[in-house]
Amino acid sequence: MRRIQINEGYVGLVFRNGDYKRVITAGKHWISLFDKVVKYNMSLSFTPSTSFNILLKDTQLANLLIVVEVKDHEIVLQYVEGNFKNVLLPGRYAFWKGVIDYEFIKIDLYKSEIDKTIDKSILEKRELFTFVRVFQVQSYEKGMLFIDGKFKRELDKGTYFFWKNATPIKVETVDMRLRQIELVGQEMLTKDKAALRINFVAQFKVTDIFKALVDNKDFEKQLYMWLQLALREFVGTFTLDELLDKKEDIAKYVLKNVSNKAVDLGVQVKDCGVRDVILPGEVKEIMNQVLVAQKKAQANVIMRREETASTRSLLNTAKLMEDNAMLYKLKEMEYVEKIAEKIGEITVAGGGHNGNGQIISQLKSIFAPEK
Repeated sequence: MRRIQINEGYVGLVFRNGDYKRVITAGKHWISLFDKVVKYNMSLSFTPSTSFNILLKDTQLANLLIVVEVKDHEIVLQYVEGNFKNVLLPGRYAFWKGVIDYEFIKIDLYKSEIDKTIDKSILEKRELFTFVRVFQVQSYEKGMLFIDGKFKRELDKGTYFFWKNATPIKVETVDMRLRQIELVGQEMLTKDKAALRINFVAQFKVTDIFKALVDNKDFEKQLYMWLQLALREFVGTFTLDELLDKKEDIAKYVLKNVSNKAVDLGVQVKDCGVRDVILPGEVKEIMNQVLVAQKKAQANVIMRREETASTRSLLNTAKLMEDNAMLYKLKEMEYVEKIAEKIGEITVAGGGHNGNGQIISQLKSIFAPEK
């Protein structure tokens, strides 16, 4: 016989001729000279050198161990002293009791959704990267969760984790902000067969994500189509001249026509309007000629009106001067003053005591004809 010491925190497995005999714990033990003792640190996982099934037949040894069985469709989250340590893959694991506080959470990968009790910070760790699917819904979005092709629920903003397995998972998101849809270069015919192109814009907002994504396919394309049809319907009702006069009414008609249909798409059309009406080159040239002719006619009317007013004013002035000699005299002096302002020098000839009178008479004969 020989004596062997097993220290605290260790156990020993006794073998004879390669066969397991018993387990010995901390303390001093007498063993046969033919026995071999394999010591194990109880702070580490137990990896035996012989079959697990044989060892676990010993009840004393089995009571010292935590045995974790992980099936093919499972993983196990291992925690040590309350902190995440590792992911256990399919297989059998054993850990010693009493020295370290272990916790094990078994995950069934057949289930796609993750239990809310599992901290999200654990799911972001590198060890779990290959087992987790991650979807992001932005702050301005709403999402729709589909599992195996079936709608499950709406998702608000945030990060969502699902176990990675054979079940398909899809998250469709919709921008919930006020958005804009443009109809560019829409070629249309008016009632009188005039061809033109219209650039039209509409603002809309998704109000019912279920209708937009589940009840309808490509809701934006459908909204585009309804806007286009309403626009064509209005344009085809009027001649080109009538349409240009009613340009401001186009948006009102389209908005009224499309609003109810948009509700069925889960959308609210907030506002719309015509950005441009583009006429063909030859029509534009004709319109410009008509506009020039109209402006010339207006200018002629104004000129005639001004000429008539001016003639009437002169006639009234002439009648007043004819009836009032003093007014006539003042008008003569006014004309002389205006002319004198534009003449640098005037030479007149006259002499004697009547010289001044002769000068005035000469100026009158120059600037004011006899009545």
